[in-house]
Amino acid sequence: MSLRNTIFRAWFSRRMRAIDRMRRHPLEVQAQMLRERLASGRRTALGRAFGLDRVRTPEAFAAAVPAFDYERFKPYVARMMAGERDVAAPGRVVRYARSSGTTSDRSKYIPVTRESVWRNHTLGMRDVATLYADRYPRSRVFEGKTLTLGGSCAREGRNLVGDLSALLLCDTGFLGGWFRAPRTATAILPDFWQKADAICRECVPQRITAFAGVPSWNLALMRRVLEYTGKSNLLEVWPHLELFAHGGVEFAPYRRAFEELIPSEGMHYMNTYNASEGFFALADDPARDDMLLMLDYGTWYEFRDGERIVPLEGVVCGRAYAMLVTSNNGLWRYEIGDRVEFTSTDPYRIRFAGRTRQYINAFGEELIVDNADRALVEACRATGAVVSEYTVAPRYMSLAERGAHEWIVAFDREPDDTERFADALDRALRAVNSDYDAKRLTTLDRQCLTVVGPDRFLAWMRARGKNKVPRLAPDRRVADDLLSFDAAAPAAAEHKTTL
Repeated sequence: MSLRNTIFRAWFSRRMRAIDRMRRHPLEVQAQMLRERLASGRRTALGRAFGLDRVRTPEAFAAAVPAFDYERFKPYVARMMAGERDVAAPGRVVRYARSSGTTSDRSKYIPVTRESVWRNHTLGMRDVATLYADRYPRSRVFEGKTLTLGGSCAREGRNLVGDLSALLLCDTGFLGGWFRAPRTATAILPDFWQKADAICRECVPQRITAFAGVPSWNLALMRRVLEYTGKSNLLEVWPHLELFAHGGVEFAPYRRAFEELIPSEGMHYMNTYNASEGFFALADDPARDDMLLMLDYGTWYEFRDGERIVPLEGVVCGRAYAMLVTSNNGLWRYEIGDRVEFTSTDPYRIRFAGRTRQYINAFGEELIVDNADRALVEACRATGAVVSEYTVAPRYMSLAERGAHEWIVAFDREPDDTERFADALDRALRAVNSDYDAKRLTTLDRQCLTVVGPDRFLAWMRARGKNKVPRLAPDRRVADDLLSFDAAAPAAAEHKTTL
């Protein structure tokens, strides 16, 4: 065993004991997180405003501090970004993760404290390695490097603002030469294709054993690697590849494409839940499609079901909740905009169930992202198709037409029969969503399928400053913007068929 493996595995062994304790005593661990957050928050302006020095229990905390969304929390962010100290987190916060905006702002800014960098986000990525090593003790993944595809960031006054991945790479850049590639300066280049070409030049000669990031952008990068090298699959470039730690979007629609790029039964995929607001969960069992909720990263969790908000011990399996966090990055009872479904309470495991505002209910069908992803996987399985990106929007009723959903889809491999694909997609949607099924009998036609080239999605994301495509939208703003966007993809590569 190499020295690198020996050092890593000694740390992993100690960390596994802490993870096992978290699994056995989740409520004790969460109680400790709340005590820590209250202790650090009492010295802040927010803590003084809500009397945190008098709060001792979860019930008192919920009574004293209101639930926040971004619009309500934004004044605290503005004060922090202006340089004021001790606003919602101790000291001065100088890093801000920028993500898609709200109804009144193009972007929103999430504070990222130094404590959250190391105790939350970085510890989460280390735990990916910890749990992987525990599951695969004979793995040699740590003898090589992890290719990490970051976003970009820039100085705005004294603040560092940009994609979370870029902020983390800048803060932990000194570690890169040992187990991560490419160099930080390469990983955070703002132009994606310039970055992809630089990664090819820098990383193709290296021993890459794993990669990490958002599936859509990694898929585009890996295709560029094959173009650069002239190889037919990634194992011809990096024969020791065995792990992809992915997050940001549901992986199921991308799995077939990655399995073709990396044709190996020894390749493993680990789902992670690392958002701008915090690292929350990761897969600890490759045989399952859910993730272990990580309870000792400095975050106190609450969950909203309608108007009722409960702590961890109040959740039940099979129900989807909006998630609220009180965390070491200065967020307090902050609703992050995601919905999660609990699949287990011993230990606590979750599945991502979509954004709280990412759904379609134009006709009473209540279609959510989880429904769409599952149906798409089934349609691909039935027809041999591989989808790289998609988004769905309503097609509104008129005097002459019933309503429908428009699916804008980019295929890596088109189905053997487009009509059969649409039929399979429709059947699967009706099977997973009874409301959709009922509306298909009355007010909804079968979906309208619009096929576009994959470059259109990539170009649109780059131009709009996004790292993922909204899967479902309750209106046509995203769909119409995407379809009218002047992408690099040739018009001949696109066609529209109503099915």
